Amino acid sequence: MKFNKKTPLKEPDTAHNPPSDQLFADEKSSTNDFRFDEKTAAVFDDMVNRSVPYYEEMQRMTGEVAIDFAVSGTNLVDIGCATGTTLFYLDKLIEPGVRFVGLDDSHEMLDKAKQKIETSHSGREFELQQVDIHQGMEIENASVVTLILTLQFVRPLYRERIIQKIFDGMNDQGILIIFEKIIINDSFFNRLFIKYYYEMKKRKGYSEVEISKKREALENVLIPYRPEENMTLLSKAGFSHIEEIFRWYNFTGIIAVK
Repeated sequence: MKFNKKTPLKEPDTAHNPPSDQLFADEKSSTNDFRFDEKTAAVFDDMVNRSVPYYEEMQRMTGEVAIDFAVSGTNLVDIGCATGTTLFYLDKLIEPGVRFVGLDDSHEMLDKAKQKIETSHSGREFELQQVDIHQGMEIENASVVTLILTLQFVRPLYRERIIQKIFDGMNDQGILIIFEKIIINDSFFNRLFIKYYYEMKKRKGYSEVEISKKREALENVLIPYRPEENMTLLSKAGFSHIEEIFRWYNFTGIIAVK
């Protein structure tokens, strides 16, 4: 395939002074399972920038790869689009003939995504859909599909079916871009990497209480896979080229081409 020659990408603007994440700052409050509700949506951009290592680089890499695979007249689908950060960033890079589709099961997140898209004054065709991907989703005519920190929130029982659904809805030479939290087989390294991750969160201003309470809230909601499990999912679905493109301790990035 031909790869597009582009000027160097600008750094994604993912730090546009969003409200500060204080969801777990109250030491006395009870901790429930993590939810992508109105409170989370209000601070989500700050949360993800402070909680995910090299989040801006993940966005930049997504754009760099997507440029070479997005085809005019096809769809770019962001599954778990949340507040639309990825779509908003890619809109500046991808040719206008590519239709953007954002899927998320949280209407509060989609409301934030709609606001971002409206501020972009883009002439592109956008479609935002509230979809519980556990119950099914429609993927068709896709040249690019992104799963940015999304697969980890899909219940394991459904992951194989969802990856297969993505593959079936993609065009030949289409690409799937995944960034994901992972666990490691070796328990020694797993504990070590988690320690480094929590130290990163402290550097970003989170307290011990916040880290502990969020870990508890995510315990039954975010279920990371081992790297080889994700690779097996992709291979079994039929992807012909699969490669890890990013690694930071317990976070990974993968691209898979149909």
